[in-house]
Amino acid sequence: MTQKRLPAPMGSLINRQQPVSFTFEGESFTGYNGDSIASALIANGQQLLSRSFKYHRPRGVLSMFGQDANSLVQLPDEPNVLADMQPITPGLNVSGQNYSGSLNKDSDDKIQLFSRFMPVGFYYRAFYKPKGMWKRWEPLIRRKAGLGVLNLNATAGYYDKAYLFCDLLVVGAGPAGIQAALTAADGGAKVIIVEQLPVAGGAMSWARMSADAQQTEQQLGAMTHRLETHPNIRLLLNATCNGWFKDHYLPVIQNQRMYKVRTGSCVIATGTYDQPVIFRNNDLPGIMLTSAAQRLIQHYAVSPGQRAVLLTGNDDAYFAALMMHEQGIKVAAVVDLRATLPAAELTEPLQSASIELITNATVYEAFAGRSGQLSSVDVRTITGQGQVAPNGRRIECDLLCMSAGYMPAWQLPCQAGGKLSYDDASASFSLGDLPANMFTAGSINGWSGLEESVRDGMNASRMALQQLGFSHNLITPSPSEGEKPRINYPWPIFPHPKGKEFVDFDEDLQIRDIINATKHGYRDVQLVKRFSTVGMGPSQGRHSALPTARLVARATNRSVSETGITTARPPFSAESLAHLAGRHFDPWRVTAMHQRHVALQAQMMPAGNWLRPGWYQTLPATDKLSAVEAEVLNVRNNVGLIDVSTLGGIELRGPDAAEFLNRMYTFAFIKQPVGRTRYALMTNEQGVVIDDGVACRLAENHFYVTATSSGVARVYQSMLQWNIRWRLDVDIANVTSAWVAVNLAGPKSRQVLSQLCDGQDLSAEGFPYLACREGRVSGIPARLLRVGFVGELGYEIHVPTRYGLALWDALMQAGQCCGIKPFGVEAQRLLRLEKGHVIIGQDTDGMSHPQEINMGWAVNRSKPSFIGRRAIDILEAHQPVRKLVAFRLPAGSPKPLEGHLVLEGGQITGNVTSCEFSPTLNAIIGMSYASAERSTPGDRITIRTEDGREVTAEVVSLPFYDAENQRQEL
Repeated sequence: MTQKRLPAPMGSLINRQQPVSFTFEGESFTGYNGDSIASALIANGQQLLSRSFKYHRPRGVLSMFGQDANSLVQLPDEPNVLADMQPITPGLNVSGQNYSGSLNKDSDDKIQLFSRFMPVGFYYRAFYKPKGMWKRWEPLIRRKAGLGVLNLNATAGYYDKAYLFCDLLVVGAGPAGIQAALTAADGGAKVIIVEQLPVAGGAMSWARMSADAQQTEQQLGAMTHRLETHPNIRLLLNATCNGWFKDHYLPVIQNQRMYKVRTGSCVIATGTYDQPVIFRNNDLPGIMLTSAAQRLIQHYAVSPGQRAVLLTGNDDAYFAALMMHEQGIKVAAVVDLRATLPAAELTEPLQSASIELITNATVYEAFAGRSGQLSSVDVRTITGQGQVAPNGRRIECDLLCMSAGYMPAWQLPCQAGGKLSYDDASASFSLGDLPANMFTAGSINGWSGLEESVRDGMNASRMALQQLGFSHNLITPSPSEGEKPRINYPWPIFPHPKGKEFVDFDEDLQIRDIINATKHGYRDVQLVKRFSTVGMGPSQGRHSALPTARLVARATNRSVSETGITTARPPFSAESLAHLAGRHFDPWRVTAMHQRHVALQAQMMPAGNWLRPGWYQTLPATDKLSAVEAEVLNVRNNVGLIDVSTLGGIELRGPDAAEFLNRMYTFAFIKQPVGRTRYALMTNEQGVVIDDGVACRLAENHFYVTATSSGVARVYQSMLQWNIRWRLDVDIANVTSAWVAVNLAGPKSRQVLSQLCDGQDLSAEGFPYLACREGRVSGIPARLLRVGFVGELGYEIHVPTRYGLALWDALMQAGQCCGIKPFGVEAQRLLRLEKGHVIIGQDTDGMSHPQEINMGWAVNRSKPSFIGRRAIDILEAHQPVRKLVAFRLPAGSPKPLEGHLVLEGGQITGNVTSCEFSPTLNAIIGMSYASAERSTPGDRITIRTEDGREVTAEVVSLPFYDAENQRQEL
């Protein structure tokens, strides 16, 4: 086919030096790199892209911006692809959707002849009698009304998620958005700006905003150059901000990645949606929004037609007509819905080009040629609201560009709780009731001029800066509301006796469908939506919400402002399951002492989303096992220091803090003395153990509770959720990042700490086991806990994060005389195993309850209730099936690994959860689940090890080491 390409400089998105071949409906086509499927097809004369959802009517592009279902096509591995947004690639195989036979000759298009038998909501009132008939009807209806076809054998692509943080997020890189980003960045803020297009500029990149196109282009170039080179700005192109969530948490989708953005403030400069005129056959291929035609011309250098009529309710069509004329497209007429012509500066260039200007008129009906595409329009004089003269004139054309006005891109502000208001007198919109630190700018506020939009963007950014504390610059006065141009024609809806005037192109809904919905008693626009499905398609009401509100208002004798529009909910646009299921990037976290660990040759290992020292590769140790053994023995004989900053920390303050803990954990906390710690075991509603830690009572109404490194976020979330129900007077704060901690452990730990704690009584009597104190260590404010996770005299020392390095250095310096050495996670796990302490998540699973893991002692039976109490009582009333047991093997035996099976008579009765060689005991020790019948000390269990070998281990009592707890209670 002959290419309908326009000469340069048109085609800002394409590279004419890189032709691309692809197929559509089995026929070969050629476009250029940067073309979308739709632009490449239209350039080759292919206007028909798909068939409509209900009536199988032929459809071409409408918005050219992915805002409608007209351009949905099928790819080999993906259905319902937006042809006007999907780039072409070499060898791409594309086909149409929703047809029987062929796209050009769809045998199912005859269904529209029976439209009178398929009124609005017919599916609610048919197909259910006689009983059971729906099962027969459903396959047929789905087959006839379906869209794309899923390829169940398709190979999944790579999708992932990432996290971004900024002071200001700007959504929309039009003139207002660009200026907002530049103003904030110049004020010192870190800015992210999100734009759906592959280039910045918004409407400036495709629409002429003044008579002087060269001036607009120069201004755009200067602004985008600053935007792209500013060090404080990150520009995300081809990206969609897909929703707003509490506290300015916004997902942004760019290609195959979903960014989760947290921002202090946001400026919404998303612009407006071009609105269609409603008349008979307004969905024919060749009829599109004026903005779509301009995008085809400017972005892709494609002539959308040879002979055009422009139907408009505002001034913008005059600029568009001039653009088309300059590109050699014959403009037959500009049909203005308004009664009078605009200013001479708009009309004179067109009149000089002999372009007919028709006022107070509309297109009443469009006609299709043999190809099914637009061939002519019937233009008639407007005689009243929605009424036209009995006769008109026929104008031949293959392109009709329509724009009844503009509707703000309201979704993100309204998702945030904003309110979209409509003024019936001026047919204009406004947004209000925005949340704190959200601002709107540009054409979304009704400013259509370039200078006004830029000034509005600057003002919005300055207000955001003030809220964020960056600047106190004065706000530039904006033009008064009365100066805003009237951009909407108040009633661009013209019913035809023969119908087919489409209000919703996605769902094939006509004027009569909306009116009939109100006649069925659905007066509320929300109910009209659900009954008729208007606005439920891919466009999500972008082009149907306003005409629907107008029709419902008229049918119910109300104003549009009283009727309102349907609720906006995320996502903003269709979101693939692949994006939702994409790989999470868990950012590695490091503690405040990380650089000291690296300097000491620590071999790092992941622990949740933290990096922790696994062991220290220092001489004379030559490998991991010998290094870990040396660290263990040094703790047992001298003193060791481990960074435990990854432990979760949660502060609870308030009169009900003790009561809250009493309900959350299995132990009792109401009478816990101030200055004492208590083991805290947490179960869920099913009685399953899910976390543990230590609760320190620092004051009558103040607790500091630790949690596992990987579980603290879940524990904190659970606490918040439960207190929504309980409504106790307690403040809950996750302070994990605010504090760092070390464990100083070993028989010489008191000797080391005493050098740094002037005036603090560290004696066994003054600071006994399980006590907690607040004081100073080397002058650093600290919380000290006497705990014994590794089974030795030890102190957990918690200090504010900024003092982490100073604390580490002070302890290492003070401990030189005592042989202090750092130890890592591997040594800690072996030390706690020798002491018989359970690690939640390693020695427990999704079914472990307290009695099963020998922690019945941690469950208080006298308090009224706690989470999981009823389930625990029920579980303990039954004979246990398995128990967590300790086992021992002689040194030199095959060492079981975690996960190895425990067998009994050929049946699996459990598995190994922990197992290591203990240099302290010179034996292999471990924990495993075994049958309840083999859980008594002295019993023997069989474990299958590597290569299928079986070993017999002796069940022993816990702890393996220091059964009388003499060492940790020194």
